Amino acid sequence: MTTTAAAEARPKLFTGQHLPLVLGVIGLVTLGAFENRAVGTALPTMVREFDALGSFGLANAAPNASYLISLAIAGLWSDRRGPIPTLRAGAISFTLAQLLVGTATAMPMVIAGRLLSGLAEGLLDVSLMVLVARALPAVLRPRMFSLFAAMWILPSVLGPVLTGVVTEQFGWRWVFLGALVLLVPSWLLLRPAMRQSADAPAPERTAEDAAELQAWRAALPWALAASVALFSMTLAGDHLEAHPVLGGTAVLVALAVLGRAAVRVMPAGTFAARRGFPAVVAVRGLGGAAFAGVGAYLPLLLTLEHNFSPSRAGVTLSITGVCWAFGSWLQGREHGIERVVVLRTGLAFMTLGLAVTSLLAWTDATTWIGLIGWGFAGIGMGLSSSSLSVLTLDLSDQSNSGRNTSAGQMAATMSIATGLAISGTLLAFNADDPQPWVFGVIVTAGSVLALLGFLAAPRARRA
Repeated sequence: MTTTAAAEARPKLFTGQHLPLVLGVIGLVTLGAFENRAVGTALPTMVREFDALGSFGLANAAPNASYLISLAIAGLWSDRRGPIPTLRAGAISFTLAQLLVGTATAMPMVIAGRLLSGLAEGLLDVSLMVLVARALPAVLRPRMFSLFAAMWILPSVLGPVLTGVVTEQFGWRWVFLGALVLLVPSWLLLRPAMRQSADAPAPERTAEDAAELQAWRAALPWALAASVALFSMTLAGDHLEAHPVLGGTAVLVALAVLGRAAVRVMPAGTFAARRGFPAVVAVRGLGGAAFAGVGAYLPLLLTLEHNFSPSRAGVTLSITGVCWAFGSWLQGREHGIERVVVLRTGLAFMTLGLAVTSLLAWTDATTWIGLIGWGFAGIGMGLSSSSLSVLTLDLSDQSNSGRNTSAGQMAATMSIATGLAISGTLLAFNADDPQPWVFGVIVTAGSVLALLGFLAAPRARRA
């Protein structure tokens, strides 16, 4: 009888109380995922229509740069004013971005829209995390984050195809304007949770918290510097083959600025993986760079070294979406395993999976063996990334959950950008005839980074 009563009292995600929040968050995450996947499909058509092929790299780099500074602003804003103003600004920015791109008459309007898109993504990412932290009990957060990952499956599998059909049948503008259809119902579903958050008493500010807020404000200029460095590094990488000396110099200067900015904006102790939240940030950076760095070059590896067609090489995106979601689903089950153990398991999967994936470059192994390794790495990423999100909120409170969420996202963004710049430089200097060892170094480096994350993960506990 007691067991039955306890089971009935246990909070559930898909109940009347939490259902509107869950559906609203699902809608916004799905919307962002489709927009992310759609741009890659529609952008080539857009630059051809505007006769602006030279702006392709600029349009791709724009949201990455604005995303970084947006994260810093969103973290501070959410902690000081709550998630609602930040969420509202994110939704408005997203709407303006889609309207600007969808009605563009020249490439500068597209680039401006892409800058707004990155701004919106940062505001929405942080505010949704803070809203989830305030509206859901801790026991439901793992399942919520598994839904975050699951909502990327459909956009990853069908997004490029759907975007291609819409572009061909109706024009690329409707890819962006049509995205607004899902925004209104998602926003309406979030309103009960938003009212609940708005009615909650403001967290008490301690002297320590006031000092942390002041330090975060002081770090905002460095976040802006990191955004500019990230933007410059991406552009320089695109022109590295044509201007190796100038481009290489720009990449090195940008890396130096990005490194200095990372020291200033990351929590103290991050680079030493100090016990507690700094270790969570460090592991997020290592894991993100490991997985994204390999995923960016895997289709090219399959195309050049295994004679895959571009469409066949795209199977890696499907593997990523499905396996990542599966790993995230596993961590969200009621398994009773300590969260740090789940994190280490995910990083072990990723380390082993990337090592097997590297066989695609180092040996003549059958292709499916390497792709199975990539699937294992995807499962590991699902286990670890969702666990890191859970640990971030577990090690935070209402006064700093926004800043902590921002710090983790910024660590991943900067480490991924740095890794891609280094690997891109390596590939650029071998662009005439890239040998298998170039890809072998890139994939093996990913496995090493995942291993470092595995070794640092036990410190991701409360100090």
